[in-house]
Amino acid sequence: MEYRREHDSMGEVLVPADALWGAQTQRSHENFPIGTERMPKEIIRAFAVLKKAAALANASLGRMDEKDAGLIAQVADEILAGKLDGQFPLVVWQTGSGTQSNMNVNEVIANRGNALAGERRLHPNDTVNMSQSSNDTFPTALHIAAATAITQDLLPAIDQLVATLRQLEERSAGIVKCGRTHLQDAVPIAFSQEVSGWRGLLEDSREQLEATLLGLYRLALGGTAVGTGLNAPAGFDTSVAAEVARLTGMPFVSAPNKFAALSGKDAVAFAHGAVRTLAANMMKIANDVRWLASGPRCGLGEIRIPANEPGSSIMPGKVNPTQCEAVTMVAVQVMGNDATIGFAASQGNFELNVFMPVIAYNFLQSTRLLADAIRSFDERCATGIEPIRERMDENLHRSLMLVTCLSPYIGYENAAKVAHKAFDEGTSLRDACIELGFLTPERFDEVFHPEEMV
Repeated sequence: MEYRREHDSMGEVLVPADALWGAQTQRSHENFPIGTERMPKEIIRAFAVLKKAAALANASLGRMDEKDAGLIAQVADEILAGKLDGQFPLVVWQTGSGTQSNMNVNEVIANRGNALAGERRLHPNDTVNMSQSSNDTFPTALHIAAATAITQDLLPAIDQLVATLRQLEERSAGIVKCGRTHLQDAVPIAFSQEVSGWRGLLEDSREQLEATLLGLYRLALGGTAVGTGLNAPAGFDTSVAAEVARLTGMPFVSAPNKFAALSGKDAVAFAHGAVRTLAANMMKIANDVRWLASGPRCGLGEIRIPANEPGSSIMPGKVNPTQCEAVTMVAVQVMGNDATIGFAASQGNFELNVFMPVIAYNFLQSTRLLADAIRSFDERCATGIEPIRERMDENLHRSLMLVTCLSPYIGYENAAKVAHKAFDEGTSLRDACIELGFLTPERFDEVFHPEEMV
């Protein structure tokens, strides 16, 4: 491999000749051979947005040459288009401020911009990082990436599954089945009502996620190193936030308190709490579906789900609820990520939180996995759910909890006697009730209508 010499404030470093990054990126690449987890591409894209916005803001405030700002914007657009993806090799496990990833972006933009210009116009620190610090750019990139992931990936995935469940409700009108609480038989419920419960959980999660966006829309940019805004011109913070809002189409604003924005990560922790809640709701929905589909002959067997692949290497013909299992595994991963984010968010020492890369990695992994899992579950499972009416009806009429409809006529304690007698002797509620002398056959038939109990 051929190398070129690059320098930074610590001296010279050998950098691969075809790399656009510079000395500081190379030092990080060599000094942190930890794990395989790369800085998420969403963070790199968010950095491109803020670097473009910062250049345009600096130019509008008279700090930066218009040509330099144009070069930075041009390279930022290339990053956003994915044309320079191979130029960001750094791992998550680096400095906790994300300084090296900030410099990675600065160096790539400077070197690519200079190549486009045919002359050395851009400096990573003096030009690309003008009016900025890693301490305010990384939390800004984190907020941009988090808000984008929620609004452009997670919310549309929720909407897709909600639409499918609404259609299932409509197709299932009139089907009454046994309800269940504590994994035990309960009073009847319409299958459409059960499905509406799943839909309602998703709609609640959507509302909670939207409520978290207000905090994510507040940007630390303009606080520079410690929140004072040192080396940033007056008005830069509001100007750059307005540019970010224009470029993204989202209502980003300047954080009112930069000291809190740099040292605290409550907005991200709060938002991930809603992501975790969505994961918990998806866990419940996926578990309900696989329980209801259990069998096909020795389980509940009340719904049929798509058979996507063979389920066993030894048992011919076996089919498993694999999409449900994938969702539940993603859910527990998200719950683990939430614990990591919570601990990391608590570590804001003095003027800076230095756990930002791990927060970014976990947050974006959660939103990415959950959105993918929801879409996959929708397309490969939920859209193919079919109620098995005969099994639902059979289970409904075998349920001892139908006795609840007799309570208004024979009282709670007598109804309990009927249920226990029917269970102990393996008879029907009708036979037990009549044998105990609580109702005549005619009166029992008159008041006992399970389908009307929903």
